[in-house]
Amino acid sequence: MAHADTGPRGARADGDGAEPRQGMARELGWYASFSVAFGFVSIATGIFTAYGSVLATSGPRGIWAWPITVIGQLSIALVFGALAARIPISGYSYQWVSRILGPVWGWIMGWISFAFLGVVLVAVDYTIASTILPELFRYVGTTQNAWVITAAVVLLQAILVAASTRTTHRVNKVAVTVQLIGMITLTVLLFAVGAFTGKLDFAHLFDTATIPESGYYALGGATEAGPFAMAFLLGAFTIVGFESAANLAEETKNPARVIPKAMVQAVISLGVLGFLFLVAVTAAAGRVDGLASSATPVATVITAVLGSVVGKILLVLVVVSIFSCGLVITLSGTRLVYAMSRDERFPGWRLLRRVHRRTSTPLNASVFMMLIAQIILMVFSRSTDALFELFSAGTLLPALIYAGTVAMYAVKRRSLPPSQGFSLGRWEVPVLVVAGVWLVYELLIFRDASFRAPWIYVLVLFAIGAVYFTGLIVRRGRAGLTMPDLADVDRALDDAADTETDGAAVTADAAVADAAPGGPQR
Repeated sequence: MAHADTGPRGARADGDGAEPRQGMARELGWYASFSVAFGFVSIATGIFTAYGSVLATSGPRGIWAWPITVIGQLSIALVFGALAARIPISGYSYQWVSRILGPVWGWIMGWISFAFLGVVLVAVDYTIASTILPELFRYVGTTQNAWVITAAVVLLQAILVAASTRTTHRVNKVAVTVQLIGMITLTVLLFAVGAFTGKLDFAHLFDTATIPESGYYALGGATEAGPFAMAFLLGAFTIVGFESAANLAEETKNPARVIPKAMVQAVISLGVLGFLFLVAVTAAAGRVDGLASSATPVATVITAVLGSVVGKILLVLVVVSIFSCGLVITLSGTRLVYAMSRDERFPGWRLLRRVHRRTSTPLNASVFMMLIAQIILMVFSRSTDALFELFSAGTLLPALIYAGTVAMYAVKRRSLPPSQGFSLGRWEVPVLVVAGVWLVYELLIFRDASFRAPWIYVLVLFAIGAVYFTGLIVRRGRAGLTMPDLADVDRALDDAADTETDGAAVTADAAVADAAPGGPQR
């Protein structure tokens, strides 16, 4: 790995003679790690974004795809937890694949992850502007005002992330607490008030609405997925991003134990709470007039059942939850760009790898992530179906990331060193089978012709990445992209953990550089 010399307390001198820069502080505990995973997933965001599309393609019965999706995503979280316990370094899949399969495959994984974080950030923030605020303030949402509002939200999140990691986590922990309280309260009130007023229709949970009953569970054709298959996108879009906790490994105390636990607990809690909320909303939706024509079906149901005042209060809580989700995505994207730039493998790496002295954050990487999000917003926001295209791209890309990472783990699992905090044990093979079957099924859904725009986005980003990476190979050759041996990484992390116990603030990355044979590699 292309690191320069490492000084005391994680200070590193840039190879071009620049001033030494400090590593990021290791100060996050379990709840901060859980909040990052929980905040990124954000069931409020996913359900408010994708519920309308599920009603249109699968009908109310489509919500029963959610529990199956949660099982599939939980199996992926378990695999990611096993990897995070072995290599707890910022950059998650990029770092793991780079060290286990090689730097070329790792770079490809890192670029896909970057493309995902850019588009999902826009998808999340666009939800606030296009579905929640119009219902909250009773104005007509347009592509123009959604564009302006989303751009402002993206900018605010970037400012928070750039200013202070500690402040960002404080805001996120408060927002996650608000989301937990808000979503539980909202679910309970929908059940209680709906039952009291007679607005719950549980038979509606099994209705297909305008979708024909015949062929509902069919797999579909070569360019068309069946109605029930399309329903899986709701959970697949929502239950993603739990691995963002692993992307902050170098800032987390005892990451090998804390991060796997946080990811798994986030998926389980969000899966259960999300399904209960879906049941409440869908049962009430059967007796709400005008829902078919509503651009914001979830918000419309909440207002119809709970009344305007209570409904608006709860919608404010949803806005806070969605903002928190975007904040965590910005944070995760910034850390990925920083990790790849630190390894001299990202466009503009000399600027993007710098950690600001006063804020101890990768300031330039934060600004860069904000600019990328603004460009993606500009491209998608001209479409009248922007929200569907954004959430589709935000579902396709993580599926590719998860499939590549799980496949790598399945092939290389016997050659990996023992875990330092979490292990699948005898459940390893069953978990891998479930994850593999689920990911193959999920990816096959994207053969549907309605996903043309997301595939174009993916291919364009791949093309841009291929041009840059080809230039990188030409300039340096494969030898210039080497990473430390996996054994050296684990040994360095052991040393870092021992040092951390003694109270020294040494980053895992600095320890890796020192542990490499012959000193830091260049």
